[in-house]
Amino acid sequence: MRSLPFVWLAALTLLLPTSALAQSRTSVWKITSPEGRVAYLGGSIHKLRSTDYPLPAAFNRAFDLSQRLAFEVDPDAMSSMSAELEKAGTFPAGDSLRNHVDPRTYAYVVKVFGAVGMPEAKVARLRAWYLHMLIGASAPGGEIGVERYLGKRARDNDKKIEGLATAREHARVYSGLNDKEAEALLLLTFIPQKGQGAGYRDRLTTAWRRGEADQLARAIHTSYADFPAMAERLLGARNRAWIPKIEGYLRSGQVYFIVAGAAHMGGPDGVVALLRARGHRVEQW
Repeated sequence: MRSLPFVWLAALTLLLPTSALAQSRTSVWKITSPEGRVAYLGGSIHKLRSTDYPLPAAFNRAFDLSQRLAFEVDPDAMSSMSAELEKAGTFPAGDSLRNHVDPRTYAYVVKVFGAVGMPEAKVARLRAWYLHMLIGASAPGGEIGVERYLGKRARDNDKKIEGLATAREHARVYSGLNDKEAEALLLLTFIPQKGQGAGYRDRLTTAWRRGEADQLARAIHTSYADFPAMAERLLGARNRAWIPKIEGYLRSGQVYFIVAGAAHMGGPDGVVALLRARGHRVEQW
């Protein structure tokens, strides 16, 4: 069979449905600054199952083209961040959760945690936002997320990993909440969210694999529809804080692969949109 002329192939490509083209994309982007300097963005999922591997090839391609990596927090700081979060999330002697939330919230939380073996004396020592984090950490979902996979590759290849934020800055997303905000966040944990039933996780993983960052950002905003300020703390505020750091990476003379939660990349206040607004070319792979 004779091969089609190139011009015919190009025309045929234009006739393909948009959805078919979109499916070939991934959660990896190439950044080119106005001066021609290059970095790469990777949208991650922090928890993946073994069946979610291998990663889309674009992740390994960006890794191979990069000299350094940057994660949301430097992996070496993760242990100190855990200790700092636990310290910040524990009331000082003489204080108690009972003094900081509605009595009905306190009674319900004690009952819920008691059902999984945590005594009231322990629950009472912990702040509402920290209890929320404990619930999230115990949720099933796998332990071999994108950062862990790439972090191992970086160590095997002697590539340095840096953090977009310090452990303390990351902790402040939660520890900076006031009592009412922290209680609202904890209560949201127990409220079923619309659309988050069976298959929700698979839909998010599929969206990530297809590079549908806008959809992932919308999912975060939807989950915090009753507490939009929290979505702003998790996404918008952090995205804006990262832009000067990313531009510093572009000026550094080193090629960076910057990896953060895929929801950070999408939406009008996402990292991709913010970089484009500052004159950088951002191409999705």
